[in-house]
Amino acid sequence: MLLEAIGSALLGLVLAAAAAHRLAHRLPARSLVMATGVAGALFGAFVTHSALGAGSILVNLIGAAVVSAASLSLLLRPAGRLRRRSAPA
Repeated sequence: MLLEAIGSALLGLVLAAAAAHRLAHRLPARSLVMATGVAGALFGAFVTHSALGAGSILVNLIGAAVVSAASLSLLLRPAGRLRRRSAPA
């Protein structure tokens, strides 16, 4: 269980670092991105472990990666400027 948690935290950290490097212009502060990636991975590992049991570390890491990526995607801002047209008067 401890190795699953450490592995999940490291996986979340790697995913967050990759997202922060690749999408720096669309994400908030780097510390928030890193914390969200790690927290999402730990939560994903917890949920996967609770649902499927301690059968496979690989399955738990996949669940951690999916939840971490989903939580990081919630931090993304729009790429361009939003253009809103006013209604004609």
